[in-house]
Amino acid sequence: MTENHKAGFVNIVGNPNVGKSTLMNDLVGERVSIITSKAQTTRHRIMGIVNAPEYQIVFSDTPGVLSPKYKLQESMLGYSEGALVDADILLYVTDVVEDPIKNAAFLAKVARGNMPVLLVINKIDLLKGQDELVAIVDKWRELLPNAEIFPTSAKEHFNVNNLMARIVDLLPDSPPYFGKDALTDKPARFFVTEIVREKILLNYDKEVPYSTEVIVEKFDESENAIHIMAVIYVERDSQKGIIIGRGGSMLKRVGSEARKDIEQFFGKRVFLELFVKVESDWRNRENKLRAFGYIAE
Repeated sequence: MTENHKAGFVNIVGNPNVGKSTLMNDLVGERVSIITSKAQTTRHRIMGIVNAPEYQIVFSDTPGVLSPKYKLQESMLGYSEGALVDADILLYVTDVVEDPIKNAAFLAKVARGNMPVLLVINKIDLLKGQDELVAIVDKWRELLPNAEIFPTSAKEHFNVNNLMARIVDLLPDSPPYFGKDALTDKPARFFVTEIVREKILLNYDKEVPYSTEVIVEKFDESENAIHIMAVIYVERDSQKGIIIGRGGSMLKRVGSEARKDIEQFFGKRVFLELFVKVESDWRNRENKLRAFGYIAE
């Protein structure tokens, strides 16, 4: 297993909404990170593991880099900054829309790092022609002169195979870090919470989705079915009413959409119960962030 075997940690960083989670899922070949058109959908650092007989790649999707407004976002930024320290290879993801010098301080840390940096310019399917791409590439060559640049469209799977081949080339010689059948370092309950949270992001507007947290309180799995009970926490009574909806209609919709995706993810029948509770200002309370898994014990 150790002879002629390569393994390494490939950390994906960048600003919010540039397609990091879409790229991660494409590289891993599984839906590991939730994807919506809204920024800040990824709150945790999520690992997706790719195994082949001769290598193991441990991809790590991180929250988008931002200026923290409350303690939850401080924790999210910590995940992103930590990814600069323990990577064998760094994927810095941008796109053809964002300002290249957004969050310049974080970018400067990337430029100072010693690990190989692969700069992924995502969403090139939005460009009108080659000249636009050349101008964007030239700008990034100035900002990250040591990076290898990969124009891609994760959504269209364009140039992702070439990116993957380069990652394999750069992997250090190492035995695997996880079992060769592992897909992620996260437990099953984590993916239930992420799927429910994705449905909340898709079905509600404004601040409501960002004020919610989902905790699985019961996960009973048998050979043919899984019984799940989950609690959606919000910060105010008014948000609880919005989440539930008139006559429970919105909560029923979220539960129905989530159940279908959870069944597809686990490949068995799912019985899902959702409840809503108020936990005031939880995003700024360290004890709650610790209980919800954002701050290590």
